[in-house]
Amino acid sequence: MEIYKTNFYIYCQMSTMFSNKVVLVTGASSGIGAETAQQFSKLDALLVLTGRNKENLKNVADRCQEISPQKLQPFIVIADMNKESDIENIIKLTLEKYNKLDVLVNNAGVLESGTIETTSLAQYDRVINTNVRGPYYLTMLATPHLISTKGNIVNVSSVTGLRSFPNVLAYCMSKSALDQFTRCVALELAVKGVRVNAVNPGVITTGLHMKGEGSMNEQEYEAFLQKCAETHALRRPGDAKEVANVITFLSSDAASNITGATIPVDGGRHAMCPR
Repeated sequence: MEIYKTNFYIYCQMSTMFSNKVVLVTGASSGIGAETAQQFSKLDALLVLTGRNKENLKNVADRCQEISPQKLQPFIVIADMNKESDIENIIKLTLEKYNKLDVLVNNAGVLESGTIETTSLAQYDRVINTNVRGPYYLTMLATPHLISTKGNIVNVSSVTGLRSFPNVLAYCMSKSALDQFTRCVALELAVKGVRVNAVNPGVITTGLHMKGEGSMNEQEYEAFLQKCAETHALRRPGDAKEVANVITFLSSDAASNITGATIPVDGGRHAMCPR
């Protein structure tokens, strides 16, 4: 009986881990962002969800409300991370709604294929602006408010920030930049009580590789996922929930002594070597 009481106590503590904490998740309309939003909802967070697809974002918000212990309705902000005015609006509306910010999850990003011979400057600009410039500006604006709450930041990077891969040149560069951004900002803000970390997913079954210029068709994508048996040590692609679980951990007090970390959530792909 005692063990059941203990487990119930732990569950109750976990379910209110982010009670009264304001969590901002970008790119929350699908994939890792949507799953992360749902995980925070289960932990009683006050959510701000951003993205470009209004309908998808509304569906995610409705699901979050269903699974929230207190049936909390997330606050939606339609925004494009390529537009400075949209980024400014995210912070402005968040503060008007909640008057504070505790956690920033920089998740919005795009993937486009191409080599040094085939990647146009337009592609390069699109990837760098979305994956690096957008998070840079949003973090800049959010920082004073995160200092006030002694909050933290989690950046969603990629194994491509840790290792080199052909035919995704601009994407690899953007995620390497995001990893360095994570470490530098972590050092700058540590003395002010703000932690900054990143997660580095491998292949995750979100369909991301079928979006953007130079993307795969459905048949190519299925073959790509099957190839994970060879390219990932755990012999499979990952699931968005597996990434979201690490994001919520890093955002919580359970990770209070972790900052400046880039944590692979990639089934061991970062440790793989060609034979």
